[in-house]
Amino acid sequence: MKRFALLVFAVLVFGTLSFAGGKSITGTVSDSHCGAKHNSPGNSECIEHCVSSGAKYVLVAGGKVYNLDAQDKFKGLGGKEVTVTGKVKGDSIAVASVTEKAS
Repeated sequence: MKRFALLVFAVLVFGTLSFAGGKSITGTVSDSHCGAKHNSPGNSECIEHCVSSGAKYVLVAGGKVYNLDAQDKFKGLGGKEVTVTGKVKGDSIAVASVTEKAS
């Protein structure tokens, strides 16, 4: 009986930890220079220009601007609505995946 209880406990603990690993947030890809000014889809030329000039890609969602660690995953997605999955800590996302939202 103790083994069964330990097994159930282990499954619950590790199952809970796996859910804590990723969160999905949908928003618009902007750049660190303009930030929330680009809070709706569009302005792709402006965003890509700013990024090529040294700014970083960011995600604007729910009025909040999130810094993104995997910049290469966002190339060409400036101004587009995407869903980002990853670990959120404060105003940063450790990106696991990014998917462009269908029109």
